[in-house]
Amino acid sequence: MSDMLDAPSAQMNILFIMYDQLRYDYLSCAGHPHLHTPNFDKVAASGVRFTNAYVQSPICGASRMCFYTGRYASSHGAQWNGFPIRVGEQTLGDHLRRNGMACWLVGKTHMKADVDGMERLGLSPDSLIGARQAECGFDCWIRDDGLWGEGPDGFYDEKRSPYNEYLKAEGYPSQNPWADFANAGIEDNGDLASGWMFANADKPANIREHDSETPWLTRQAISFIEQAESPWCAHVSYIKPHWPYIVPAPYHDMFGANHVPQALRHEIEREDPHPVYGAYMDNRIAAAFQRDDVRQKVIPAYMGLIKQCDDQLGVLLDYLERTGRMQNTMIVLTSDHGDYLGDHWLGEKDLFHEQSVKVPLIIYDPHVRADATRGATCEALVESIDLAATFVEVAGGKAPYHIIEGKSLMPWLKGETPDWRKFVMSEFDYSMTPQCLKLGLEPRDARLFMVFDGRYKLMHAEGGFRPMLFDLKTDPEEFHDLAKGDDSRSEIDRLYGYLAMWGRRLCQRVTRSEDDIKAMRGRSARRGILPFLFDGSEVPDELIEKYRGRAPQRPLKT
Repeated sequence: MSDMLDAPSAQMNILFIMYDQLRYDYLSCAGHPHLHTPNFDKVAASGVRFTNAYVQSPICGASRMCFYTGRYASSHGAQWNGFPIRVGEQTLGDHLRRNGMACWLVGKTHMKADVDGMERLGLSPDSLIGARQAECGFDCWIRDDGLWGEGPDGFYDEKRSPYNEYLKAEGYPSQNPWADFANAGIEDNGDLASGWMFANADKPANIREHDSETPWLTRQAISFIEQAESPWCAHVSYIKPHWPYIVPAPYHDMFGANHVPQALRHEIEREDPHPVYGAYMDNRIAAAFQRDDVRQKVIPAYMGLIKQCDDQLGVLLDYLERTGRMQNTMIVLTSDHGDYLGDHWLGEKDLFHEQSVKVPLIIYDPHVRADATRGATCEALVESIDLAATFVEVAGGKAPYHIIEGKSLMPWLKGETPDWRKFVMSEFDYSMTPQCLKLGLEPRDARLFMVFDGRYKLMHAEGGFRPMLFDLKTDPEEFHDLAKGDDSRSEIDRLYGYLAMWGRRLCQRVTRSEDDIKAMRGRSARRGILPFLFDGSEVPDELIEKYRGRAPQRPLKT
């Protein structure tokens, strides 16, 4: 990459790559002791790695909608998987196309269309605007959300699966080869060994590696780039390393139990836990990941999936270099959330420990403006919504900050030290979960908020619960909930002040910017609306010119 770094670009492209459920610390450039990821490291060595990047919701769909809108979850409203993003919500596609940049999807969004809203407004999904509304504002090269589970009530995802169609065309004999081949192995007796079962995580998926999900999507991305006309933003969104935790050979046995770290958890976390935290520690997911035999099978498979992602990133980088596209393509690597993997007695994501809410974020900018920061790390508090503002600036526009709530990262990429935020926010609506029922909450009260200032992390829970508080300077593992005692009242109050400040943000006045409002001041007076005058001397003469002079004679009555 180094021979192309100094080349300026008149038309920049953006390769916006998202991995699903990739932990921030499962990369070698982030210090993982066993997992070597040379291609992630290569991008980091040529760009900036942001070490304090946080998602605005630790659940797939809500987090992605924050990335795509540049807005907090409570602003766009799509706070759970399958919650539609409302018709009219502006997204990356709207902002970038306004600035002359196309915006395309290659892979997953986890977005559900607001069908009712589209019908109310008469928007056909077959029309251009309707298709974009149905795909979160993207033009769709190929969409595959990648969870083709099937049960008694049918498929989890009701859309067609381009990946399944590919596998059928390649001769895999199944109505659902995603489940029977890509995410399943074979038992010794020849039976199907489904990847849904953790016991099978150490088996190789029964699929040619070339045909598995990650290489398939890489080829789709290259096909898009090959025909695309600049400038473009391509959101290449991989389903992996998200579960099912099973990976084809040779990645299935690259790592073993000797590469599995001790779970980062402490008995004190189970002593008088916060009720919401306690409910999550007692759920079925947590119970599975509290088993050492589960972790010893799942984590090597998870690492194998990441290793495959890194190798396929290498395929993409080689293609960009070979075709001369590296010199005008910004590369962004990130994830929608992390994975507990048994840490804090939990599995999956959902809550606000670092393993869940903190994500990798690496940005390579080929422009000479970024030369000063190549290979740097940045400790600024970054939010996922910052990417939308960044991309608008890369496209040559000015971010509409009355709509986009994030802040452009371009100053950091250029080596500047901008005036920056004092805290990051994240939200989690768990109204759809068994934990909501267990705690006896109404859906409106099943909401959590995180405020983190770089040292102290507060979790506020609606429903009348106490908060949680961690000091990551003295307790980086987040074991000791300081809110159990009375010694941290001042810090709790201070962070609640930040939460109140954030809660008062102006997030729904999206049709007029600050500049619009300033320009509108006095406009009605210049168009003849002049109430509350005594004799006209209160305003400039030009404003009352139309109301001076001889009075016209009224018509005679006939």
